[in-house]
Amino acid sequence: MTPTARFLLVEAFSFWRAVRAARRRHRIGTGQRTEGALKHVALQQIVERTVAGLGYDLVEIERSAGGLLRVTIDLPWSGPTSEASAPGAAESFVTVEDCEKVTRQLQFALEVEAVGYKRLEVSSPGIDRPLRNEQDFERFVGEVIDITLKVPMGAAAGGQVAATRKKFRGTLERAAGADGSHGWQIVWSQESEGKPAPKPGQKISRKRAPAPMQALGFTLDELREARLAPIVDFKGRRPKADMAVSE
Repeated sequence: MTPTARFLLVEAFSFWRAVRAARRRHRIGTGQRTEGALKHVALQQIVERTVAGLGYDLVEIERSAGGLLRVTIDLPWSGPTSEASAPGAAESFVTVEDCEKVTRQLQFALEVEAVGYKRLEVSSPGIDRPLRNEQDFERFVGEVIDITLKVPMGAAAGGQVAATRKKFRGTLERAAGADGSHGWQIVWSQESEGKPAPKPGQKISRKRAPAPMQALGFTLDELREARLAPIVDFKGRRPKADMAVSE
């Protein structure tokens, strides 16, 4: 075998060894990501089962740096026809006692399932509560919400808003499609370009023409995130107290 042939053989061997090593690293990385996803699903199921068993709704689960496991709960909503939703009925909120009860039960369940964490925090949703499913949207019809689309408006903006815009704030409403399907929209007033919007609490002249209304229809699949707008208005919607219990 000539020196040139030996050199080419060594190069080919080194190349395929590098390819095999890269594939092995890819399999390991994919396996680690899959294992992490499975652990998250398992944690979600454990927490959701425990919270629901105590009569509460699971709103959100977060894992933060330092081993903090944060669980957000809310009181269940039985629909607009329930006694709790009747006009004049006192609104119920998650209390410190509720958080303490869920904390104790979660500590036991997580220990049994060998879920690792350093600190557990159970809290109420607060004024920027996330909206995650159809029931959440039904529950908060008429409230001001913030939404973030998965993709920018693009050509659908029609010159009404920036084509690159993804974030919107408006009042949540039900919307019916042309085919009779059920959907959602937010509506808001938008001043003409170059005209400043009135500040909160500012007196508006009667001669001032009302700002034109804008509407954006959407489906839940098009949303990256939706939350109640964190607006503190003591004359309108009263924000829920954001309380937490840590262990």
